[in-house]
Amino acid sequence: MKKQEILQTEKAIALTKTFFSQELCKSLHLFPVSAPLIVHANTGINDDLNGIERAVSFPVKFLNDNHAVIVHSLAKWKRIRIKELELNPYEGILTDMKALRPDEDSSPIHSIYVDQWDWELKIEAYNRSLSYLKNIVRTIYQALLKTEEEINKQFNILPDLPKKLSFIQSEQLLQLYPMLSPKERENRITKEYGAVFIIGIGSTLSDGKVHDNRSSDYDDWSTPTEENYKGLNGDLLVWNSRLNSALELSSMGIRVDKDALSRQLEIKGELQKKELHYHQLLLNNKLPLTIGGGIGQSRICMQLLHKKHIGEVQASIWPEEEKKQAELDGLHFL
Repeated sequence: MKKQEILQTEKAIALTKTFFSQELCKSLHLFPVSAPLIVHANTGINDDLNGIERAVSFPVKFLNDNHAVIVHSLAKWKRIRIKELELNPYEGILTDMKALRPDEDSSPIHSIYVDQWDWELKIEAYNRSLSYLKNIVRTIYQALLKTEEEINKQFNILPDLPKKLSFIQSEQLLQLYPMLSPKERENRITKEYGAVFIIGIGSTLSDGKVHDNRSSDYDDWSTPTEENYKGLNGDLLVWNSRLNSALELSSMGIRVDKDALSRQLEIKGELQKKELHYHQLLLNNKLPLTIGGGIGQSRICMQLLHKKHIGEVQASIWPEEEKKQAELDGLHFL
């Protein structure tokens, strides 16, 4: 019985990944492209994520033992690739990214192995607005709803996502629940609305803290918006009834331009990064303006296939006690 359940899950995973990626490409005009697993170290191309995570690093013989690193994500690499491919505005790329994040804590929704769709879309300067960001987020959410409908047709798994996606600023969320921690605020608002996009992740809030940390050099979290807040980025969360908590499916945003990069490097005290290859390209206006993000493949499979642990939809390594508890709970890890 266990073998049949795992095989059925594998079929559902394959359908989910294929259908969603096709919908994403169609709706956002993206071209599927190959993605690197490794990039050169010390160029600024790999992502710092929250700014503290260590990348897996190793010497390469033909580089005279200079180091390469396994990617965290491809936010900055994609921007360079769009320039190389000479794409037109409103054309973009989609990658099937695999990464390692060894500093990630293991949990039902976290793994040191990361599989996500990394996408990037070339835009014009006037698209750098909150309204444009919201339109793109709605488009992605519609692709998710269509995928959920297809899974229901093929595997009789009932949909449970709300048809409407709600938006809220991280500052507004703080004002609603000032006594709660950021994660508690996320749970409260997502349980109420079912699907929420929290805007302005990384900017300092009125309490002197940030909702969550963001690197200084890919998402724009500091630009003032038309709603008198800050930030052209955010996180997409949905309510997961199996976990009884919010589940983040995507982090995305309009990327920094020259001015936003300089401002955010100064805020973070990282002006030394201006000398890195990637940052020099951006500061000298040699990179296109883009919007982009990462969408967790395993997390979307968890949500749409009604799974309680990421190990049910992803082959990785886990602490032994976590595996034993999963078996006791009747969960089937891949």
